[in-house]
Amino acid sequence: MVTYIDAASAPMKNTGQIRLYGPEGFEGMRKASQITARCLDELVSRVVPGVTTNEIDRFVYEFGMDHGALPATLNYRGYTKSCCTSINHVVCHGIPNDKPLREGEIVNIDVTYVLDGWHGDSSRMYPVGEIKRAAERLLEITHKTLMLGIEAVKPGARTGAIGEAIQKYAEAERCSVVRDFCGHGVGKLFHDAPNILHYGRAEEGPEMRPGMIFTIEPMINLGRPHVKVLSDGWTAVTRDRSLTAQYEHTIGVTETGCEIFTLSPAGLDRPGLPA
Repeated sequence: MVTYIDAASAPMKNTGQIRLYGPEGFEGMRKASQITARCLDELVSRVVPGVTTNEIDRFVYEFGMDHGALPATLNYRGYTKSCCTSINHVVCHGIPNDKPLREGEIVNIDVTYVLDGWHGDSSRMYPVGEIKRAAERLLEITHKTLMLGIEAVKPGARTGAIGEAIQKYAEAERCSVVRDFCGHGVGKLFHDAPNILHYGRAEEGPEMRPGMIFTIEPMINLGRPHVKVLSDGWTAVTRDRSLTAQYEHTIGVTETGCEIFTLSPAGLDRPGLPA
């Protein structure tokens, strides 16, 4: 049975209860999330052929330090980097390294900053130079699924409405939705209840209520939905090595719909794609 709790009185651990945040929580999330969004904006000019993902990771760390924020992934459950960089057929949790990015690749950069205890979580896809039309189309479809999922957020609806909107559009475009990973509650905790599935039916899942804060982060494949995790324990790849893409926003449920905390202040939420 789903239960809800006032976030101000909730313990600092994931109990399975869904936290409901007040105005103070929303303001804290705006501030943390906008540092994340501004960092992702800065990366647009830095993701070019020849740059290494370790160089990107160093920039993410330094940007956070300059703005009084800590990268949430750094030393999280043994992870040693400040962001995730997932290239081509890497679905998520790609680990930055010294291999240069190559012309025509696509890369997801996932950044979460912690500011005053609040977690701002977002990711975007970046084209590396000129990319093929198939890759560009996948990016367009994936961003569209994210926005359709966000449009489904409103009080009284169930979280399954988010998944249904995403799945219906992706599969109509002959793509598949990854089932192994999902969005999640976020706020004072990095990962919290509820899980936000990117597939399903509108009548399923917890009821959305004002004050809920969570991520929506669909992972869409050109091929089949199946993934595997590599021996490093983090990197997830498509089993058929098809291209995959992901975009992510952190949102808060309001009385009339939702607020997107991680929107780009520069309008760069889908870098490299036509406006």
